[in-house]
Amino acid sequence: MITAPVRNNLARFLAVFALSVIVPAVASAQVPSAASVVRPQTFVSVSPAPRGGTFEAAVVVEISRGFHMNSHKPSEDYLIPTTITADVPPGIKLLDTKYPEGLDKKFAFAPDKPLNVYTDKVTLRLKFAVQANAPLGALSIPATLRYQACNDTTCLAPVKAPLVFRIDVGETGTHGTRQHPDVFVDSAKN
Repeated sequence: MITAPVRNNLARFLAVFALSVIVPAVASAQVPSAASVVRPQTFVSVSPAPRGGTFEAAVVVEISRGFHMNSHKPSEDYLIPTTITADVPPGIKLLDTKYPEGLDKKFAFAPDKPLNVYTDKVTLRLKFAVQANAPLGALSIPATLRYQACNDTTCLAPVKAPLVFRIDVGETGTHGTRQHPDVFVDSAKN
């Protein structure tokens, strides 16, 4: 037979245990991580990229339904813009960074003025030149995607996501093969 003091201590223990296990699980289920909301993938347009040539790198970002990221040119100064920066290694030169235009959307937290945002899927591009002194073979270009994901009521903490573009460098005159034509669909026109 369980006595009243033991029963009370057992009840307290079970209550504390439930609060320590269930409450954090429910709280974390309500606020997703930025990594679960924004999923970036990296691509390069050609392989190998010859010395003296150029190539593009792209970050295709999938944004979960119901969430958005501020565009590269947000509507308000206090909003965190989406940016991609590359830590360019010797022998590679960054020529250009292209951001798509955002969409103007209204949200419950800012009903009077639309905000310029990215939703669903967005592709950010960088154009690089391969210099004559670029090392031959496999090369990694570290990059950082900076963004803040929000839904209609809440913004998650700003994120600086590390990324890597992997490219093979070939000799001058090498004819590289186009890669990922679905990502670089209009690259041939530029």
